[in-house]
Amino acid sequence: MIPLSDENVLVRPPFMTWMLVIAVFAVWIVVQGAGFDDLRLVTSICNLGMVPGELTRQAPLGSGIPLAPGLACVIDDSAINFLTPLIAMFLHGGWMHILGNMVFFLVFARAVEDTMGPGRFLAFYLICGLIAAAAQVASDPASPIPTVGASGAISGVMGAYLLLYPRVRIHEFFFFIIFFKIFRLPAWLVLLWWFALQMAEALPSLRTPGADLTGGVAVWAHVGGFLAGMALIHLFVKPEFMAQRRRLMASLQPFHA
Repeated sequence: MIPLSDENVLVRPPFMTWMLVIAVFAVWIVVQGAGFDDLRLVTSICNLGMVPGELTRQAPLGSGIPLAPGLACVIDDSAINFLTPLIAMFLHGGWMHILGNMVFFLVFARAVEDTMGPGRFLAFYLICGLIAAAAQVASDPASPIPTVGASGAISGVMGAYLLLYPRVRIHEFFFFIIFFKIFRLPAWLVLLWWFALQMAEALPSLRTPGADLTGGVAVWAHVGGFLAGMALIHLFVKPEFMAQRRRLMASLQPFHA
């Protein structure tokens, strides 16, 4: 199922949410060539993606992993490696990857930003992304596989949304072959089901360290980001913004005699 929208009403325009979307697409187009040049795309993922084994120095220098026919990503000790947990949040592996991430982000980020303001939301987003990256590194510290994508940071936003708006309805698009339908589901059901799927994929990898049992998806980054969002949300929420939201929601409630 794919989230399409939520039923939250905003007090303020989601300025930082849209700025982050623009930044992600700018990097995708300018740095990664919008995926139209395979060499440019693979080079950006290899050189700027987060490689756990490079950060921990547990992957042998000079060893490599194939990323495309005739192309391999080689472990190095470049100084930029220590910035890759941040840089990798703005990189993606393909059009489906970036579009999927941005759909989830736009559904859940706007109402979370509405409780913080743009500056706090940016800090919250980046911190969740860094914690997500740390969780992925901890799950397989010697991995030579580059990790890219905003999904760890977005998972933090989703964890925050779960605590802030558990009863808000999410419009979910469900499809199976030729059948499709839009359901209105409470956020707690949508988000806990999503988190359960991530855990179901992540836990088997603990029994077989070093094996890619997740299809190349950084599920431990999703788990770590989601839990970070839940843990940090109350440090970033501005009480006066929450009070404004409560007043707005109360004014929209139907009058009962």
